[in-house]
Order: sequence, then structure tokens, then C-alpha cells
Amino acid sequence: MSARRRGISTALAILILIVLLFPVYWMVNTSLQPNGATVTAQWFPFDPSFHGYEVALAEQAGNILTSVLVASGSVVLTLFVAAPAAYAIAQALPRRSGPLMLVVLVTQMIPGIVVANALYVWYSDLGLLNTIPGLILADSTAGIPFAIIILQAFMAGLPVGVLEAARMDGAGQLRVFLSIAVPMSRNALITSGLFAFLFSWSDFLFALTLTTSPDVRPVTLGIYSYLGAYVNDWSPVMATSVLASLPAVVLLLVAQKYIAAGTTAGAVK
Repeated sequence: MSARRRGISTALAILILIVLLFPVYWMVNTSLQPNGATVTAQWFPFDPSFHGYEVALAEQAGNILTSVLVASGSVVLTLFVAAPAAYAIAQALPRRSGPLMLVVLVTQMIPGIVVANALYVWYSDLGLLNTIPGLILADSTAGIPFAIIILQAFMAGLPVGVLEAARMDGAGQLRVFLSIAVPMSRNALITSGLFAFLFSWSDFLFALTLTTSPDVRPVTLGIYSYLGAYVNDWSPVMATSVLASLPAVVLLLVAQKYIAAGTTAGAVK
């Protein structure tokens, strides 16, 4: 590729990056505006105000904590279910992996509102409405199928010789799974857990449907409630959005190398 083409490609990439990141910049910029304006806000907060963050931390700290608990619990439940399921499909039932994975894919095609309505009736009978375990279970319905797809592709490519050697040494299926398959699938497990966290962290539909009390309210509902209370002052809204974005940004930065390895696993054998 010539230097001119490289320059054009670089310029286009920078332009696309600016367009994609501009909403994030404007969110941070608005959160620091003294008057909380959006349309008339300056392009740079020359006189920044942290009033929006003070309000956000005072009123949304509980909601952020709820989101952390729900997202963390969803990661644990997702990996607890998806990892052994993916291993069983990849290693114990390799000839039936095609139909089984098709079933997993079909579950991801079901609209979330259908699942939410069904869960509402079930939760109402079991007393799981307005509970953190109820939200964890609901959010895991999105993370588990996705995690099975990623983990199955990775575990299908595990060295057969290593697994067979462990079995010849007397290890059972559970021991092979815990001592061999899980450590070797670290990248895929981290990737699956990260996506499960992001699915749960950004959930709005399940939270809106399955919670009717402010005592158990994720940060997504907290931002939604702000839209009616602070239409003239967007600083708390944007400050809450910034705070809600930080965990996802930090996790993505820390785990980016594992994500690249986990998502490309199984593509080339």
C-alpha cells in the first residue's frame, strides 16, 4: 500500500473515530457545564462544575450498587451454567453439537419483551419481583446462550491428547473439566463473563418490567427517572451516565487482549 493510500485510510479512520466518540465527549462535557445546558453548552467546559456529580452520587449511589450486584451475580450464574453446558456439547456430544447449538441460537432470537412478560407472571407467583436474585436470573437469560456459543467454539478446539491423557490417569469428566478444560479456556471464560456483565449492566427492559419499587432499581432505571425530573438541568443526567459508563470502560480496557483471543477462538482450526 502506497503512502498516499495509508494517509487516506488513516484520515478516514480518525474521522470515523471522532464521529463515534463525539457523543461520549458531549456527555462528559455536558456533565461539567455549570448550567446543565446541552444545546447552548460550550464546546469545552472552561468553567467546570461538579454539581451534577454531587447530585448523581447522592441520589444514584444505591442504584449503581444494585447494578454492580446484579451484573456480578449474572456473570457468576452465566459462567456456572454455560461453561459445563458448552463443554458437554463440545466434548461429550460432538456429533449432536450442530442441532444443540441451533437450539441455543434460536433462544437468542426470542424478543426480550416476550421473555420479560413471561418472567413477570412467574416472578409474581414466586415472589421474585423487586429482588436482586430475580434480576440476576432474568439478565442471565441473555448472557447464558451467548456464553455457550463462545465457550463451545473454544472448547471444541481443546487438544484431544491432553484430555485423553487426563482420563487415562484416572480423572473423571468433572475432574477433566475443572482441572484441564477450565484453565485452558481462560480467554473464552473472561470474554463470556465480560459480555454477560455488559448485557446485565445495560439492561433496561427486564429492570423496567420486573421492578416496581425504588428499593431495587438499577442505574439504567435511575437515569430514566432523571429524564422527567431534570429536563432543564442535564448535568445530573449526564454525570450519572458517565459514572455508569466507567465500569464497562475499565473492564474493556483491562480485558481487551482476552476478548480478542476469546472471540476469535474456533475460527481457524
